[in-house]
Amino acid sequence: MAAADQAPKADPLPEIPGEDPVGLRLAEPGQRLLARIVDTLVVGLPVIMVLREVVPAGDVEIAAPPAVAGLLLLYEWVQLVLWGRTLGKRVAGIHVVPSPPHAVSQGPESDGEAIASAPLGVGRSLLRSAVYALPIAARPVPVFGLIAGLLWVGNAALMYEGTWRQALHDRLSGTVVVRRGAA
Repeated sequence: MAAADQAPKADPLPEIPGEDPVGLRLAEPGQRLLARIVDTLVVGLPVIMVLREVVPAGDVEIAAPPAVAGLLLLYEWVQLVLWGRTLGKRVAGIHVVPSPPHAVSQGPESDGEAIASAPLGVGRSLLRSAVYALPIAARPVPVFGLIAGLLWVGNAALMYEGTWRQALHDRLSGTVVVRRGAA
C-alpha cells in the first residue's frame, strides 16, 4: 500500500554540458585558463622585466606581486568595461557578460542573445577584476600568501559547481563567461 501511494518522481531535465538554461554557450574551463595565461604573460612579463632592472635583486619577489596585481586589475577592468573581454579572452574566443539574473532584460524574459550583448558596466567590471587581482598582491605576506593560494584553488573549483560555471569573481560580480557568438 505504501509503495502504491508513492508515485515515481520525474527526473529533472538533464543539464546539457556547456549550455545554461537560457541558451548561452558557456566558456570551457580550458578556454578560461588559456585566457588567464595570456593575460598574465601580457601584464606580468613586462612588469617583472622592468622590476629586475630598477629594484634591488632581493626585493623583486616582494615588489612584483603588488605591481603585477595593480596593473592586472587596471588592464582587465578597462578592457571589460570597453569590450567585455581582455586580450587573453580574445585569443581564447570568450567574453564576460552579466549573468542572467543580473542581465538587463529586453522583454519579459532575458534570452541568450540579449544577455550576450549586455554591457558589464564600470562597477561590475571593477569588482570582478579586483576579486581576481587582489589576492596576487597578498602573496609576499606569508599568511596572506597561503590564504591567497587557497582562495585561487577554491576559485577554480567553483567553476565545476553549479549551472553557470562561475568562479568566485564571477559569482560576486554577477557575471558569466561565454564563448564568443554565444547566443
